Amino acid sequence: MEFEFTGEVWYWRGPAPFYFVSVPAEQSAEIKAAANRITFGWGMIPVNATIGGTTWYTAMFEKNGLYALPIKADIRKKEGVQDGELIAVHIEITRSRHASEGPY
Repeated sequence: MEFEFTGEVWYWRGPAPFYFVSVPAEQSAEIKAAANRITFGWGMIPVNATIGGTTWYTAMFEKNGLYALPIKADIRKKEGVQDGELIAVHIEITRSRHASEGPY
């Protein structure tokens, strides 16, 4: 299961501040429909995400009906990503960070 989309980077100021991009509604609905097969617990969805030339492993979670993709600080710095910026994203739902286990 793979998706490409463009989304706006947003900042969450909670107890552990972090930056995210939301997966659009249509793709979030597809992920939610398959979530019980692909979550590793607590609704977390494992993905290999790519922004620009950088790919990393992370896990998305549902927030306000959309899946939120966390963008690590080192990824933001490497790709020059800023709060409020529109970015192109590629995500591949995966079983784990190990490519040998393959995508769903």
